[in-house]
Amino acid sequence: MAIEEGDKLPNVELDTPDGGTIALKDQAGRPFILYFYPKDDTSGCTREAQDFSALLPEFEALGASVLGVSKDNAIKHQKFITKYDLTVPLATDTDGKAMEVFDVWVEKQLYGKRYMGIDRSTFLFGADGKLFRSWRRVRVPGHAVDVLESVKQLLAR
Repeated sequence: MAIEEGDKLPNVELDTPDGGTIALKDQAGRPFILYFYPKDDTSGCTREAQDFSALLPEFEALGASVLGVSKDNAIKHQKFITKYDLTVPLATDTDGKAMEVFDVWVEKQLYGKRYMGIDRSTFLFGADGKLFRSWRRVRVPGHAVDVLESVKQLLAR
């Protein structure tokens, strides 16, 4: 069952490129943006990470944190961060636990071939740790700006 608006941050841990871990439930206390993307160093995923990196100071000025997640391992994440000078934090979900909880590991189709992959999705949690808004099947252009505007709406409540 997928996480829905009003649900609390799940008790899932993700690995970071520096060898640490991030517990999602510990992100409560301020607005938290969790975005899932298919693969490091691909055109759409690179653009999305660059967009969130460019807006990171604005998110932080609002007291919000952002975390990007894919199935790529820590080494690939570190290369991706270095290659594009990314500032948005990234984490890896190699065991797929977070992807399962957020229901973003889905069957896809490309050129008639079916395969499993990440449905590009974003989740905005309030300081109370509850899901405020989610975006599924995200189209990258303008998405980070849309999320920033939603953080402002969340804070204005």
